[in-house]
Amino acid sequence: MAEKIIELKNVTKYFDDNLVIDNVSFYVKKGEFITFLGPSGCGKTTTLRMIAGFDLPTSGQILLGGKDVSQLPPNKRPVNTVFQRYALFPHLNVFENIAFGLRCKKVVNTYENDKGEKYTRREKLSKKEISDKVKKALEIVDLEGFEKRSISTLSGGQQQRVAIARAIVNEPEILLLDEPLGALDLKMRKEMQIELKEIHRRLGITFIYVTHDQEEALTMSDTIVVMADGVVQQIGTPKGIYDEPANTFVADFIGESNIFSGKVVGDKQVKFCGKTFACLDDFGVNEIVDVVVRPEDLKMCAPEEGVLKGEVLSVVFKGIHYEITVKVGKYEIVVQSTESREIGDKIGLTVAPDGIHLMKPRYTSNIFDGVITKHNTVEFADGEFECDVTQLYPGSHIDDEEYLITASGEKIDLTGVEVKVEVGLSDVTISDDAEAGGTTGHIISIIYKGDHYRLIVRTEEEEEDFVLSTDDLWNENDYVSVIIPKDKIKLTLKNAEAKK
Repeated sequence: MAEKIIELKNVTKYFDDNLVIDNVSFYVKKGEFITFLGPSGCGKTTTLRMIAGFDLPTSGQILLGGKDVSQLPPNKRPVNTVFQRYALFPHLNVFENIAFGLRCKKVVNTYENDKGEKYTRREKLSKKEISDKVKKALEIVDLEGFEKRSISTLSGGQQQRVAIARAIVNEPEILLLDEPLGALDLKMRKEMQIELKEIHRRLGITFIYVTHDQEEALTMSDTIVVMADGVVQQIGTPKGIYDEPANTFVADFIGESNIFSGKVVGDKQVKFCGKTFACLDDFGVNEIVDVVVRPEDLKMCAPEEGVLKGEVLSVVFKGIHYEITVKVGKYEIVVQSTESREIGDKIGLTVAPDGIHLMKPRYTSNIFDGVITKHNTVEFADGEFECDVTQLYPGSHIDDEEYLITASGEKIDLTGVEVKVEVGLSDVTISDDAEAGGTTGHIISIIYKGDHYRLIVRTEEEEEDFVLSTDDLWNENDYVSVIIPKDKIKLTLKNAEAKK
């Protein structure tokens, strides 16, 4: 097994009071091409910057070659970084841009005096050494003969190659690339994906790459680290993550997926979309699961031959396949096939056992820490909600003075009592009227689960998350209020002794 060149141990990063990286641990093998993949704001660039030394972790360790470098500045680390904005010097030509770091660099040379005694001297590189290194770097990025060209005359792809050449000319052990293809058009991006992978193969050094583009990650990487909300969701090979996503976020983010709620009904038998299918994943009978079926794993057939039967709603040609949406009862299912169908066609669908992937549900209910107010409401998640406090003491009731009277006649003031609050996913609704609910927030995630949407609403101050199921289509970042009926809020005492 290749040695670990980088290791992050329980790394956490705050910017002021904002948690950006939450207890992240993983390692990078020497010579590996590893990609940090996730949506904007997930913490991937911050992780890269901490490896580079531009940001320091709030807690935890970053090891390079087994040595703790968590507090070392960037110039003391054996890494070079290529940024999305290439940061080239417009007043210098290609040669001088690449040579810039070499001219500042000093190396230790060993000499011998007349007495045969050896001594060392820190010296700048000679002009020939610089020229040789720049020439070699230009050859690696296929820009031989461009030495005297002005940066302003280069295309975006050529500028990107100059930025890479400037980074690799210093012969770093690790090359960090922060969305370096972001400024390129689609055709150039695809060409540079192949070239970067080839550069990695030729250099044999460790590449750490940051992107939000799933295709880039799948195309180029040996290993992918999928991140969301500052947390590592899954680490694995591109094929492993695509075929066996760890949760619904990964399944939805990596490629196209049909995601359903299902139930295990027998030995390697799962029921979803109203039908029972054979599968390969081994879960307990009656266990509730999330079911992922990739569109390419669904096969179209005659209606009478399909386990599922439905009607074609839409057909979109995607260049290498057709994307066909099929209405099966209340479910909408996406199929990818090289064969087309007509809108309105009645068809059947089948899926092989190895095309069905089961996962433990990421969310089963909403659980919060709350406090009872003097009005016998409950405060939690940046808001205040009507609730039934008598459930805390079976057989109790509220008297005229709003005290709780237990079944034995004891009088209790619940003000300030800490409680656990639990609310089901289907018991939460949202409104675009900010005054309609007990708290407010922005929608940060939307996943379609065949016949409903699973939404996550995040409050602003405490950043608490409400997870809910809804038939209504909303947009990410919509500002909404959260509504929970009084009888749907389940309360339990956090402490055995309630405040009296």
